Amino acid sequence: MTRPVTPVCAASVLPVDGKTLDAQLSPPRTRRRSRWSLTGIIGGILVAFWLFLAVFGAWLAPYDPGALGDSAVLAGYSAAHPLGTDYLGRDVLSRILDGARFTVGLALIAAVLACVLGTGLGLLAALSGRWVDEPLSRLIDALISLPSKMLALVMVSAFGSSVPLLIVMAVVGYAPGCYRIARSLAMNLIELEYVQVARTRGEGRLYIALREMLPNMRLPLLTDLGLRFVYIVLLLSGMSFLGLGVQPPNADLGSLVRENIGGLADGAPAVLMPALAIGTLTVGVNLLIDRFGARRRGGR
Repeated sequence: MTRPVTPVCAASVLPVDGKTLDAQLSPPRTRRRSRWSLTGIIGGILVAFWLFLAVFGAWLAPYDPGALGDSAVLAGYSAAHPLGTDYLGRDVLSRILDGARFTVGLALIAAVLACVLGTGLGLLAALSGRWVDEPLSRLIDALISLPSKMLALVMVSAFGSSVPLLIVMAVVGYAPGCYRIARSLAMNLIELEYVQVARTRGEGRLYIALREMLPNMRLPLLTDLGLRFVYIVLLLSGMSFLGLGVQPPNADLGSLVRENIGGLADGAPAVLMPALAIGTLTVGVNLLIDRFGARRRGGR
């Protein structure tokens, strides 16, 4: 008479190299910190650095940014002036710390407003049908066909340069691009089953947009926000370099390059350091954007 055999799960009891088969067959857990590559870390540090300076830079300035000093104009590096002096003998480090709040602050406000406006209109067009989508898309196509710098020059020449106008100018110039991306994402999501189920349940458009669609659009929209921020930084810096941006006595980084352009031939820090500041800001944001793009491609 044979003894009955009790079935067991071999995968859970048979050790292989000190581990069960379950442990070997299950996918390894990826640590959260491994998602950050070296370039992503560098980009995050640079972005955090400039955000910190935009908030606290004015209080960290060793000198009054607008005070005329008795130092030589366009002087080089020294202990008293680590980044030299400008064309009026003012401390360049203090000028950069004070100007960062305009460059970073205005660009960040304009980029957020442009993305919020474009995303809202894109979701509205996708959820409202052709009677809203068609005329709204044609209007956006007309706006997006206008070069942003040309539109900025027209608006400044018509209304004069001011901080509110610079923000409105950037929003009008870059919201259409945000609209096209948000609408494209929304049109793809609206055909998915979970959105159709929510519509069948009788959920309103606002609920579907905020709870069902927007969370699944966040990574592409964050990437687009970073790109818009870089574009707006370069646009505002270019306008200031032409003398049409932030007006004296205030100055952003683009203004600092323009007013000290006379020292370019001599390699004066007063013209090199603001340009380097713009470069590190845009490079840092781009590196951080690449991290979000890699996370999206990895499905995380």
